[in-house]
Amino acid sequence: MARGQRNQQGNHQGNQQGNQQQAPSDWVTRTADLALRHAEQVNGGTLPDVVTCASGISPSGPIHLGNLREFLTVHFVVEEIRRRGITVRHLHSWDDYDRFRKVPAGVDPSWSEHIGKPLSAVPDPTGEFPSWAERYKAPLRAALAELGCDMVEVNQTEMYRAGTYRSQILTAIEKRGEIETVMARFRTKKAAPVDAEGMDDTESVESTAEEEAGHGASDDLARFPYKPYCRGCGRDTVTLTSYDDASTDLAYTCDACGESHVTNVATQDEGKLVWKVDWPMRWTFEGVHFEPGGVDHASPGSSYTVGKEIVGPVFGGTAPSFVGYSFVGVAGMPKMSSSKGGVPTAAEALRILEAPILRWLYVRRQPKQAFNVDFGQEVLRLYDEWDALGKKAAIPEKRDAAVLAWERASATSTAGTLPTPAVVVPFRMLSSVADVTAGSREITARTVGAAEADLEPRLTKAATWITSYVDPEERTTVREAADLDRLGSLSEDESRWLGLLLDGLPEAFGTDELTTIIYGVPKLVRGLSVEDAPTDEVKADQKAFFKLLYELLVAAERGPRLPTLFAALGPEKVRSLLTP
Repeated sequence: MARGQRNQQGNHQGNQQGNQQQAPSDWVTRTADLALRHAEQVNGGTLPDVVTCASGISPSGPIHLGNLREFLTVHFVVEEIRRRGITVRHLHSWDDYDRFRKVPAGVDPSWSEHIGKPLSAVPDPTGEFPSWAERYKAPLRAALAELGCDMVEVNQTEMYRAGTYRSQILTAIEKRGEIETVMARFRTKKAAPVDAEGMDDTESVESTAEEEAGHGASDDLARFPYKPYCRGCGRDTVTLTSYDDASTDLAYTCDACGESHVTNVATQDEGKLVWKVDWPMRWTFEGVHFEPGGVDHASPGSSYTVGKEIVGPVFGGTAPSFVGYSFVGVAGMPKMSSSKGGVPTAAEALRILEAPILRWLYVRRQPKQAFNVDFGQEVLRLYDEWDALGKKAAIPEKRDAAVLAWERASATSTAGTLPTPAVVVPFRMLSSVADVTAGSREITARTVGAAEADLEPRLTKAATWITSYVDPEERTTVREAADLDRLGSLSEDESRWLGLLLDGLPEAFGTDELTTIIYGVPKLVRGLSVEDAPTDEVKADQKAFFKLLYELLVAAERGPRLPTLFAALGPEKVRSLLTP
């Protein structure tokens, strides 16, 4: 970057900081500061033309909510850097040249014949996608688009097979002694528990694989930093038998198919670097300035720690600024693992959560904080909290770190403001009406007095949540016909309550009018007006009256708010169930 450009950019940042001295700060602000400071240091004291923030993932199975933290941590930092007027990119690597390690639950066991092949070479069991890897990329791409997460994608199968990394591979092989010195130093150190960040267990398996890359070979080949995929069967189940430094011929025998081959590393592209060498190689090749990872990646002997020691002596680069993120789980479920299947994905969460709310779950907490996403009754509280924060955000004097998180969640530099309802109706009200109306969006919209389009996307998400995620035993079931036995055994008070209620019900149901009459009936029986404050006796009568109404309408002691329930059922249905 030219000096004049750098000075202009510096002035822009300085003015912005001067204008926002009182602006709230959060983990995104601090992480962006560290990333930019690092980028300047490695670039000789000035920012590079483009700041690169990287993410990466192995599409070995459903890319779940734990994996989503990899993407969103980078995304929020990129957005903050871009907000400061600095050119930045989110570079994402699909590690689809990683090996297929195990057959998940629910997949034909015969797929075990593909274990050891690159994920990009394993067929999709359904035949819907070109490969196993593409099957899991597709739904995440769609979810990330809905979340406003824009990134430059890199396909590692294409990169390796195109020979893009040949020079780097040859360098790693030439300096394998130096790599082994580093590896040996860390090999005796205890690594963190597997899956500490909620990702699938790629880290631990890759570590084991690289330690045994040349199983049965000489010491030099046993720790070889490069591993070919068998030319015969396509699997990495190979034992290296010899390597010639002059010709770069690497010989191996496949333990699976029994074939023996020789691959020339300088001219043929048939394998990949082991993970702990591959990662630092790409830091240098891609010029990465910031990249997060699960907290276990920075523990003694794990990927980032080892990579920091390898990247300089071997590849002449520098490890990026790093932040470790912790586990993201789902309430009521064990720790997520892609390879086991049946884990909630971003696409699944977006069926019930508006995109800004899902983003907010990640940006409002520091990366090191673990948390759960609750698909149950906690969803109601979550929406309430989000709506309250939105009201607070509308008051400039109340802008704080919580509002800053709301702002980061609500809009992006590329997608703009993410979709939210034009008419904000509490999620708990929409879901209550949808509960009674079997998820009918039309009736739900009519009940709350708004157009369907103005309630989207929340209306559909509320209907989906109540019909697909709430336990059927917790759902509301409206009686099909009046309970004549119960109506025939009403006490004197109960008869008076129902009589006054039926006489006072309006022709058209509105929740305000219904609230007045339903709460007012016990007051009238006690000689008060509907406007009077309830006495202790009236409160006791209201409790008994409400219980009676629930019994007669939904055969339960409780249910949705009665005004909402009445409005959803409509006058005709209510009268038919409350009339003897």
